[in-house]
Amino acid sequence: MFNHVSSGSVVGVKGNAGQCVYSASKAGLEGFTCSLAKEVATRNIRVNLVAPGFIRTDMTAGLEKQEAVRRIPLGRFGEPAEVAQAVVFLLESPYITGQVLLVDGGLQLAL
Repeated sequence: MFNHVSSGSVVGVKGNAGQCVYSASKAGLEGFTCSLAKEVATRNIRVNLVAPGFIRTDMTAGLEKQEAVRRIPLGRFGEPAEVAQAVVFLLESPYITGQVLLVDGGLQLAL
């Protein structure tokens, strides 16, 4: 069985003011994931998307931590290893395809 997991963003699912282009590109991955999953499922190929929120990386290093953290129900930025765990989960789950897995500490609840 072949598996594919793309990396998107919670912003592609929920949108965010000032990030129209970024959001649109990430939202396109959701459509791609669903369409490709339908196309290749009969060949036993699974296609999924992981959509992280604020993860402690170089990309988020300049963000005002306290303001951003207040918006996250779990009260902290995620770690890269936590996103990796989600990817492994999707790769190892034989009956999941065409799904978007948000890894955002509950941020989508606040957007």
